[in-house]
Amino acid sequence: MKREQPLPFVDHFTFIAPYYDRIFGQSSTDDLIGYLEPRAGQQVLDVGGGTGRVAEQLAGLVCSVCVLDPSAGMVLEGQRKGICVIRGEAETLPYAGGVFDRIMMVDAFHHLRDQSQAAKELMRVLAPGGRVVIEEPDITHLGVRLVALGEKLLLMRSQFRAPQFIQRLFQAQSGRVRVERQAYTAWVIVEKPEAAWGGVR
Repeated sequence: MKREQPLPFVDHFTFIAPYYDRIFGQSSTDDLIGYLEPRAGQQVLDVGGGTGRVAEQLAGLVCSVCVLDPSAGMVLEGQRKGICVIRGEAETLPYAGGVFDRIMMVDAFHHLRDQSQAAKELMRVLAPGGRVVIEEPDITHLGVRLVALGEKLLLMRSQFRAPQFIQRLFQAQSGRVRVERQAYTAWVIVEKPEAAWGGVR
Protein backbone atom coordinates (compact mmCIF):
# COMPACT_ATOMS: atom_id res chain seq x y z
CA MET A 1 0.00 0.00 0.00
CA LYS A 2 1.40 3.35 -1.08
CA ARG A 3 2.06 5.76 1.79
CA GLU A 4 0.90 9.35 1.49
CA GLN A 5 3.70 11.88 1.28
CA PRO A 6 3.70 14.35 4.19
CA LEU A 7 2.79 17.92 3.34
CA PRO A 8 5.81 20.25 3.14
CA PHE A 9 5.92 22.81 5.94
CA VAL A 10 7.35 25.52 3.67
CA ASP A 11 6.04 26.26 0.18
CA HIS A 12 5.47 29.25 -2.08
CA PHE A 13 2.23 30.14 -0.29
CA THR A 14 3.84 30.09 3.14
CA PHE A 15 5.96 33.06 2.07
CA ILE A 16 3.07 35.11 0.66
CA ALA A 17 0.46 34.14 3.28
CA PRO A 18 0.96 37.24 5.52
CA TYR A 19 0.31 39.51 2.51
CA TYR A 20 -2.28 37.43 0.66
CA ASP A 21 -5.40 39.24 1.90
CA ARG A 22 -3.90 42.63 1.12
CA ILE A 23 -3.24 41.56 -2.45
CA PHE A 24 -6.55 39.78 -3.16
CA GLY A 25 -8.86 41.07 -0.43
CA GLN A 26 -10.83 43.38 -2.69
CA SER A 27 -11.48 40.85 -5.47
CA SER A 28 -15.18 40.48 -6.25
CA THR A 29 -16.82 37.15 -5.40
CA ASP A 30 -20.34 38.10 -6.55
CA ASP A 31 -20.31 35.73 -9.53
CA LEU A 32 -18.93 32.85 -7.48
CA ILE A 33 -21.55 33.27 -4.76
CA GLY A 34 -24.24 33.58 -7.42
CA TYR A 35 -23.26 30.21 -8.90
CA LEU A 36 -22.83 28.65 -5.47
CA GLU A 37 -26.31 29.75 -4.29
CA PRO A 38 -25.57 29.37 -0.56
CA ARG A 39 -28.59 28.88 1.73
CA ALA A 40 -29.26 28.97 5.42
CA GLY A 41 -28.56 25.68 7.16
CA GLN A 42 -26.00 24.45 4.63
CA GLN A 43 -22.55 23.07 5.37
CA VAL A 44 -19.92 24.54 3.03
CA LEU A 45 -16.35 23.42 2.31
CA ASP A 46 -13.82 25.81 0.76
CA VAL A 47 -11.05 23.64 -0.72
CA GLY A 48 -7.76 25.45 -1.24
CA GLY A 49 -9.34 28.43 0.50
CA GLY A 50 -6.10 29.68 2.03
CA THR A 51 -6.67 32.43 4.57
CA GLY A 52 -10.45 32.16 4.34
CA ARG A 53 -10.73 35.34 2.29
CA VAL A 54 -13.74 34.01 0.34
CA ALA A 55 -15.17 31.87 3.14
CA GLU A 56 -15.55 34.98 5.31
CA GLN A 57 -18.06 36.38 2.82
CA LEU A 58 -20.39 33.45 3.43
CA ALA A 59 -20.69 34.21 7.15
CA GLY A 60 -24.34 34.53 8.07
CA LEU A 61 -25.52 33.03 4.77
CA VAL A 62 -25.00 29.36 5.71
CA CYS A 63 -24.79 27.19 8.80
CA SER A 64 -21.02 26.71 8.67
CA VAL A 65 -18.00 27.13 6.41
CA CYS A 66 -14.75 25.23 6.77
CA VAL A 67 -11.58 25.91 4.79
CA LEU A 68 -9.11 23.18 3.84
CA ASP A 69 -5.68 24.16 2.51
CA PRO A 70 -2.31 22.38 2.20
CA SER A 71 -0.20 25.43 3.05
CA ALA A 72 0.85 25.75 6.70
CA GLY A 73 1.26 29.52 6.29
CA MET A 74 -2.19 30.04 4.81
CA VAL A 75 -3.81 27.87 7.48
CA LEU A 76 -2.11 29.87 10.23
CA GLU A 77 -3.34 33.17 8.79
CA GLY A 78 -6.89 31.85 8.57
CA GLN A 79 -6.85 30.49 12.10
CA ARG A 80 -5.65 33.87 13.39
CA LYS A 81 -8.91 35.31 12.06
CA GLY A 82 -10.95 32.72 13.95
CA ILE A 83 -12.05 30.88 10.81
CA CYS A 84 -12.44 27.10 10.69
CA VAL A 85 -9.30 26.19 8.74
CA ILE A 86 -7.59 22.82 8.66
CA ARG A 87 -4.55 21.59 6.78
CA GLY A 88 -5.04 18.94 4.16
CA GLU A 89 -5.20 18.09 0.47
CA ALA A 90 -8.12 17.83 -1.94
CA GLU A 91 -6.91 14.39 -3.02
CA THR A 92 -7.44 12.93 0.48
CA LEU A 93 -10.24 14.88 2.14
CA PRO A 94 -10.54 14.08 5.87
CA TYR A 95 -14.36 13.91 5.85
CA ALA A 96 -17.07 11.29 5.65
CA GLY A 97 -19.05 10.93 2.44
CA GLY A 98 -21.93 13.26 1.63
CA VAL A 99 -21.44 15.78 4.45
CA PHE A 100 -21.25 19.07 2.51
CA ASP A 101 -24.11 20.81 0.70
CA ARG A 102 -21.79 23.16 -1.17
CA ILE A 103 -18.09 22.95 -2.08
CA MET A 104 -16.10 25.76 -3.65
CA MET A 105 -12.59 26.00 -5.01
CA VAL A 106 -11.34 29.43 -6.05
CA ASP A 107 -8.19 29.79 -8.17
CA ALA A 108 -6.79 26.57 -6.73
CA PHE A 109 -7.65 23.67 -9.05
CA HIS A 110 -4.51 24.24 -11.12
CA HIS A 111 -2.37 23.74 -8.00
CA LEU A 112 -3.68 20.22 -7.34
CA ARG A 113 -1.25 17.32 -7.40
CA ASP A 114 -3.81 14.86 -8.87
CA GLN A 115 -6.81 16.61 -10.39
CA SER A 116 -8.70 13.43 -11.27
CA GLN A 117 -8.41 12.07 -7.72
CA ALA A 118 -9.45 15.43 -6.30
CA ALA A 119 -12.61 15.41 -8.45
CA LYS A 120 -13.47 11.97 -7.02
CA GLU A 121 -12.94 13.21 -3.47
CA LEU A 122 -15.00 16.36 -3.94
CA MET A 123 -17.90 14.31 -5.28
CA ARG A 124 -17.51 11.77 -2.48
CA VAL A 125 -17.94 14.34 0.31
CA LEU A 126 -20.68 16.26 -1.53
CA ALA A 127 -24.23 15.51 -0.42
CA PRO A 128 -26.75 14.26 -3.02
CA GLY A 129 -28.37 17.34 -4.52
CA GLY A 130 -25.31 19.39 -3.59
CA ARG A 131 -23.14 21.60 -5.75
CA VAL A 132 -19.44 22.13 -6.44
CA VAL A 133 -18.26 25.41 -7.97
CA ILE A 134 -14.73 25.58 -9.38
CA GLU A 135 -13.49 29.07 -10.29
CA GLU A 136 -10.35 29.06 -12.45
CA PRO A 137 -8.43 31.39 -14.75
CA ASP A 138 -9.49 30.51 -18.31
CA ILE A 139 -6.35 29.07 -19.91
CA THR A 140 -7.83 29.58 -23.38
CA HIS A 141 -6.85 33.27 -23.04
CA LEU A 142 -3.32 34.40 -23.90
CA GLY A 143 -3.02 36.47 -20.71
CA VAL A 144 -3.75 33.43 -18.56
CA ARG A 145 -1.26 31.33 -20.52
CA LEU A 146 1.40 33.93 -19.67
CA VAL A 147 0.49 33.63 -15.98
CA ALA A 148 0.77 29.85 -16.28
CA LEU A 149 4.24 30.25 -17.80
CA GLY A 150 5.24 32.55 -14.94
CA GLU A 151 4.18 29.99 -12.36
CA LYS A 152 6.22 27.30 -14.10
CA LEU A 153 9.26 29.58 -14.02
CA LEU A 154 8.68 29.97 -10.26
CA LEU A 155 8.78 26.15 -10.02
CA MET A 156 5.17 25.94 -8.85
CA ARG A 157 3.39 22.66 -9.63
CA SER A 158 0.62 24.41 -11.55
CA GLN A 159 -1.39 22.45 -14.13
CA PHE A 160 -3.79 24.89 -15.77
CA ARG A 161 -6.60 23.11 -17.62
CA ALA A 162 -9.26 24.21 -20.07
CA PRO A 163 -12.74 24.36 -18.50
CA GLN A 164 -13.88 21.45 -20.69
CA PHE A 165 -11.12 19.26 -19.25
CA ILE A 166 -12.34 19.96 -15.70
CA GLN A 167 -15.91 19.40 -16.87
CA ARG A 168 -15.03 15.90 -18.12
CA LEU A 169 -13.36 14.97 -14.82
CA PHE A 170 -16.60 15.61 -12.96
CA GLN A 171 -18.81 14.06 -15.62
CA ALA A 172 -16.76 10.89 -15.10
CA GLN A 173 -17.99 11.00 -11.48
CA SER A 174 -21.66 11.20 -12.56
CA GLY A 175 -21.86 14.94 -12.04
CA ARG A 176 -24.17 17.17 -14.06
CA VAL A 177 -21.81 19.89 -15.22
CA ARG A 178 -22.03 23.24 -16.95
CA VAL A 179 -19.37 25.87 -17.71
CA GLU A 180 -19.77 29.64 -17.47
CA ARG A 181 -17.23 32.18 -18.68
CA GLN A 182 -16.63 35.88 -18.23
CA ALA A 183 -13.50 37.71 -19.40
CA TYR A 184 -10.49 35.73 -18.12
CA THR A 185 -12.41 33.57 -15.62
CA ALA A 186 -14.27 30.28 -16.01
CA TRP A 187 -16.63 28.61 -13.56
CA VAL A 188 -17.31 24.87 -13.64
CA ILE A 189 -20.59 24.20 -11.82
CA VAL A 190 -21.23 20.58 -10.82
CA GLU A 191 -24.48 19.13 -9.46
CA LYS A 192 -24.58 15.77 -7.70
CA PRO A 193 -27.83 13.96 -8.54
CA GLU A 194 -30.34 13.37 -5.75
CA ALA A 195 -30.74 9.75 -6.81
CA ALA A 196 -28.44 7.01 -5.55
CA TRP A 197 -24.96 7.86 -6.72
CA GLY A 198 -22.65 5.22 -8.15
CA GLY A 199 -19.30 7.00 -7.71
CA VAL A 200 -16.43 6.28 -5.30
CA ARG A 201 -17.39 6.38 -1.61
